[in-house]
Amino acid sequence: MSYNTALVSTRAFFCNFVKNTFMPSFDIASSVDVQVLDNAINTVKKEVATRYDFRDTDVKVELNKKDFIVQLEVNTEMQMKQLIDILISRSMKQGIDGSAFDFSKDAYPSGKVIKKEVSVKNGLRQEDAKKIVKMIKDSGAKVQAAIMDDIIRVTGKKIDDLQDVIARCKAGNFGVPLQFVNMKS
Repeated sequence: MSYNTALVSTRAFFCNFVKNTFMPSFDIASSVDVQVLDNAINTVKKEVATRYDFRDTDVKVELNKKDFIVQLEVNTEMQMKQLIDILISRSMKQGIDGSAFDFSKDAYPSGKVIKKEVSVKNGLRQEDAKKIVKMIKDSGAKVQAAIMDDIIRVTGKKIDDLQDVIARCKAGNFGVPLQFVNMKS
């Protein structure tokens, strides 16, 4: 075998190896950027300070960046509903999905004020990840989905299959905001 034949054979082997080894993939994540959330909370504070219906009231909106908890404090139930509405609308304008907030905890009275803790969903929980993987497998798409900590890695031979999975995930209502990141082809 001549040198050129060996070189062409080695090149063909390497190209085939690379082609078969690296399959297109992407990650499904659910995360909220702390700085964007902080900006949204600051916007909420500014709006509350300028609104007439919150004039001469003691309204507090605090963000615990470590635990991803927003603490709300108002005087009446009506103001709590309005504050939650402001929080959702201003967060959506900052690019945070409204489903990132968990309003399941009830507001509780504390003296003359009403307090509520709103947790922010950051990262995919195992239950949500399992639902998404089950939906992907039930769809019949020729892809593989694997749960890796708080993300889901989806790999497939064709980018069209991956784009189909993204469309199905966007259409599905999983109760968490999803981001599709780290697309590799």
